[in-house]
Amino acid sequence: MTDSGSAATKTIYRERQWVPAYWWVLAGFLVALVSAQFALNRNIFWLIIPAIVLSLVAVWILLSMSRTVISVEEDPDGTRWLLAEKAVLPDEVVSRSLAVPATAKRNAMGRQLDPAAFVVSHGWVHEMVMLVLEDPEDPTPYWLIGSRNPEALLRAFLPDQAEAAIATYRS
Repeated sequence: MTDSGSAATKTIYRERQWVPAYWWVLAGFLVALVSAQFALNRNIFWLIIPAIVLSLVAVWILLSMSRTVISVEEDPDGTRWLLAEKAVLPDEVVSRSLAVPATAKRNAMGRQLDPAAFVVSHGWVHEMVMLVLEDPEDPTPYWLIGSRNPEALLRAFLPDQAEAAIATYRS
């Protein structure tokens, strides 16, 4: 467990959902290709300036796509909180949980998806965690959170439910 900067809460789990590494390679190739097209039969400035501008744009796009952070924090009183983007969920309102393998993600995000569900998902994060809520004040039936390591996320957020939730994931 690491301290998240506050003496009151501890960060138990933290995951930043970076775009895959090959996207960076493809962006570099695209920048080089477009910059070369600008520079065709022109002086060197037509290569350097577009390369710099397009590189900055590519880095900005890839970093903005990688800004999603999923974390679990624990209060001094023992309450665990799941932070997904700007949403916060306490562990006490989760009645059931489930690790969704990559093979079942399509079904979970397809016709079976409830429109009132809270979803944090990216195409490059293939596994998910489903958290079924029992909160009479919240109309959200469940959360679907993409995670590169759903087992670790469930163990950090819901240690009591983790083994049952992971059992179906492993089989």
